Amino acid sequence: MRGLYIGRFQPFHLGHLEVVRTIMEKVDELIIVIGSAQYSHTHRNPFTAGERYEMIRSALIEEGISCSRFMIVTVEDINKHPLWVAHVRSMVPTFDVVFTNEPLNARLFEEAGCKVEGVPLFSRAMYSSTRVREECITSHEWSSLVPSAVSEVIKRIDGVTRLCQIHSSDS
Repeated sequence: MRGLYIGRFQPFHLGHLEVVRTIMEKVDELIIVIGSAQYSHTHRNPFTAGERYEMIRSALIEEGISCSRFMIVTVEDINKHPLWVAHVRSMVPTFDVVFTNEPLNARLFEEAGCKVEGVPLFSRAMYSSTRVREECITSHEWSSLVPSAVSEVIKRIDGVTRLCQIHSSDS
């Protein structure tokens, strides 16, 4: 069975990793969709699709998850809800079940006849991309919130400096 998991992953954090681990217990293969792939260099979407791809792939490999069990696909937003599911289907291989807690995504995929399952949220107050971004800007105590492979990517691309500069220009 093949599952689909959609997120912005700005950045991929330990909560996302726990969700992937849980989903992997239910499926043979997982398609991870990096949504809003066209956005980067903003406070809400600081990282490029390619950077997020690197974060996710390196974190899953570090976790010991075989590359044969997952694929990562980038999908741009089209901002037309009735066409969203068809757009995603055109960009990814076939799938059997969608894993999401996002109410709009769940509704759109259900209306399109897809099986949808929720996923547990792991320490949501602790692990959220918003919190990671805020910690990067305010305290720089962010690395414990992400897999070490993600921390390495963020450091290599000087992501904290980028976030601080974006934040100061948005203020």
